[in-house]
Amino acid sequence: MYNILNKNILNSQVTLLEIKAPLIAKKAKPGQFIILRVDENGERIPLTIANFDRDKGTITIIFQTVGKTTLALSMLEIGDALLDLVGPLGVPTHLDGIKKAAVIGGGLGTAIAYPITKKLFEMGAEVHTIVGFRNKDLIILQDEMQAISTNLYVTTDDGSNGNQGFVTNVLKDLIEGGHEFDTVFAIGPLVMMKAVSALTKQFDVKTIVSMNTIMIDGTGMCGGCRLTVGGETKFTCVDGPDFDGHLVDFDQAIARQRMFKAHEKTANDQHICRLGGNDNA
Repeated sequence: MYNILNKNILNSQVTLLEIKAPLIAKKAKPGQFIILRVDENGERIPLTIANFDRDKGTITIIFQTVGKTTLALSMLEIGDALLDLVGPLGVPTHLDGIKKAAVIGGGLGTAIAYPITKKLFEMGAEVHTIVGFRNKDLIILQDEMQAISTNLYVTTDDGSNGNQGFVTNVLKDLIEGGHEFDTVFAIGPLVMMKAVSALTKQFDVKTIVSMNTIMIDGTGMCGGCRLTVGGETKFTCVDGPDFDGHLVDFDQAIARQRMFKAHEKTANDQHICRLGGNDNA
């Protein structure tokens, strides 16, 4: 059992949990993820390790309540425990040799960008962090990102934080303003990563994206997380989650992501009905 030591509601949709998992914390590196089950009837879902503390033996996950499992996860409190937790999984993000980087987080992708930004900053790299949200009420980790960034840029779609625009607008301004980045890291919604990759390709800037595909076993056996990169089939769980953004077939990935939207909604609605006491749901 993996006990929850801390819980923090970051906004109306996003929750942070700090979990006791010493063996995972001992091995975790930026870019890796875990797969968990809330209880014996739960599905397996992947979540990026947003932070880890080797001394305390803890890992931190940050997630958005979007379906049945994340709803159940959000209802856990300090002292509760997860049934299963497997990790660290995936290939760690390659950061060696990077002197100047732009790290871009879209929405919840900011949580995944955090450990990458932190490690680069600790390595002495110049880090320009760009994060974007729909509105100011959804902004997360602003103070934390500020502390580990050379420069931090926070945008909102509606301009409610005083800085309207998209992350691609900021990135384009920086590149055209003379900033020469060794690597751009883009993490967030597929459409955002696609837009960032299209922009950086124009300027021939190396771009790494973190793919959050459908996943079941996390060992490359089920094939659920497959995607096409450079014309070849890759598996996010064992070959990624990081890939060259200029080679990813984003249109295919977006289409696959949409395939299960109706099933996810049905499962979530049924779960909410059961919580409300409707035994026929």
